[in-house]
Order: sequence, then structure tokens, then C-alpha cells
Amino acid sequence: MTQTIKISTEYITLGQFLKLADVIQSGGMAKWFLSEHEIFVNGEPENRRGKKLFSKDIVDIPGFGTFIVSS
Repeated sequence: MTQTIKISTEYITLGQFLKLADVIQSGGMAKWFLSEHEIFVNGEPENRRGKKLFSKDIVDIPGFGTFIVSS
């Protein structure tokens, strides 16, 4: 199931996105989450919490779902 996550800015960092998508409870959990789980951005593995996500980017987190960034 794909969920659309709306952002009100030009981009959002992966760490902020995880919190906005309710994958983690706080921004401080982002570093731990990225070290423990595989995350794919547009089909490529990603582990940088500062990775900028723009509208139409697709974030796939196995076990959690697939998300589309929307402005």
C-alpha cells in the first residue's frame, strides 16, 4: 500500500520525513532507525538522515510501506 505524504516546503530531509510519516516518534530516533532498517529512495539504498527528498520522490521501507512525497 502506497501512502502520499504532503510537504509544505521545497524539500524535506529523510530524518524529518520519517517523523512526518509516523515511522518514528521523534527526530532523535532517525539515526538509529537508519542504522537498523533498509530504506530505499527512488530504488536506491539510502542511510543519510540529511538526504533531501523532493516532490515525487518514492521512499520504500520494507516492513513499513511505500511513501510518495507530494507538495
